[in-house]
Amino acid sequence: MLEEMQLLSISYVILGFAVGTFGTLVGIGGGVILVPIFLLIMHWTPQYAIGTSLTIVFLNALSGSVAYIKQKKVYYDAAIRFSLATLPGAVAGSYLAMYFTGYTFRIAFGILLMVMALLMYFRPAKKNEPDEDFNKNTFTYNRTLGVILSAFVGFISSILGIGGGIIHVPAMIFLLAFPTHIATATSHFVLAISSFFGVVSHLALHNVLLKEALLIGGGAVAGAQFGAYLSVKAKSQLILTLLSLALFFLGLRLSLAV
Repeated sequence: MLEEMQLLSISYVILGFAVGTFGTLVGIGGGVILVPIFLLIMHWTPQYAIGTSLTIVFLNALSGSVAYIKQKKVYYDAAIRFSLATLPGAVAGSYLAMYFTGYTFRIAFGILLMVMALLMYFRPAKKNEPDEDFNKNTFTYNRTLGVILSAFVGFISSILGIGGGIIHVPAMIFLLAFPTHIATATSHFVLAISSFFGVVSHLALHNVLLKEALLIGGGAVAGAQFGAYLSVKAKSQLILTLLSLALFFLGLRLSLAV
């Protein structure tokens, strides 16, 4: 029995490392991977899946953000505005999550993933300026649109237990014209802030399995550092392709498991 528990604990850490690596590489918190695993393999209730996933997302996003800050890729003008805009939705979403049933949650989550994946994959390639030419003093973007999008991201993040990067990253790239790596890093910073307030709400509602969250989250912290390192070497189009393919197949699997 003790050996089985140790093996399970190790598997949680490995899962966290893998999710943290991939999530940081593509600018998401990893919830889009964790929530289906929690629902389909571990058979947790939607509330436990959402609350525990969001806790891991926070740890992953916090670790990844530290790495991106060191790389000087976070655009603070947008990061601070977007972070503040996510807060009301993050709190509201955590309370509305209580009304999800297993069936409705899987359908809603699966459809969201597939739609986002298709939009990203079939979107014509956008030629961003190279990241090394990014000038924070001259770069401009639609701040009003960015704030509105961020408010929606905060809500989606908390109600579905994901980081929100699946919406934020493509929106920042295609709608706000951010270079891909800058969008990835800035979105990760926003995830750390918004997910923190969502986690506090879910903890108050007793939706978090703390032991599992800490084990998987510990692995995610290490994986996030590795993912940030890999992001320096990865091409922008590769990041978007990996993200879109992963989202589509996860969404399809989740929607069919009803």
